[in-house]
Amino acid sequence: MATVEKDQVRPLAPATDRLSSDDDETALRHARSSKRTCIKCCGCVTALLLITAIVIIILIFTVFRVKEPKIKLNGFTITRLELINGTIPKPGVNMSLIVDVSVKNPNVASFKYRNTTTNLYYRGTLVGEVRGPPGRAKARRTLQMNITVDVITDRLLSNPNLMTDAATGLLTMDSYSKIGGRVNILNIFKRHVTVKMNCTMRVNISSQAIDEQKCKRKVDI
Repeated sequence: MATVEKDQVRPLAPATDRLSSDDDETALRHARSSKRTCIKCCGCVTALLLITAIVIIILIFTVFRVKEPKIKLNGFTITRLELINGTIPKPGVNMSLIVDVSVKNPNVASFKYRNTTTNLYYRGTLVGEVRGPPGRAKARRTLQMNITVDVITDRLLSNPNLMTDAATGLLTMDSYSKIGGRVNILNIFKRHVTVKMNCTMRVNISSQAIDEQKCKRKVDI
């Protein structure tokens, strides 16, 4: 009888199995929680990288995009023009044109340009040229330049059309200006830029002023 009672008490022992099962569930919950935390961290990092990439792309196509510098011919001033009978330039005496040019730089970095070139033509004949010094147009600023072009009057006088044009009181002349340089943004975005401008002007001989001018601009980036 005592042996039977001892056998009936024995099944109460497996409590350790329940404790082991609880530990497994706790470990499983902890693993799941760690996995969710890792997923959230990875999601945050991915979102941050994506936002950063979007911001960089927006900056590249807006703020950091290299824009065209704009060259503008503001006017001419004629000096040292000596005339015969008020119509024909005096031989052997060169006249001068002071060309007022402005360069507008719309970029967030300065535009560093090399020597500028300006040529003056009368009916296809080169009658004057000048090279300006190199310089720098500051970021989002406009640079003013006065370029003096010496006109070789002997070349004007050798043109057979001069007498006919002088009789009207107007001389039609053409100018060509070229400015080449580079825009450097943060030493990352570097672009070479060449600005070219062709102008046609009508010079009033008696008033020694420019009556009319038309210009066309071309930019190579």
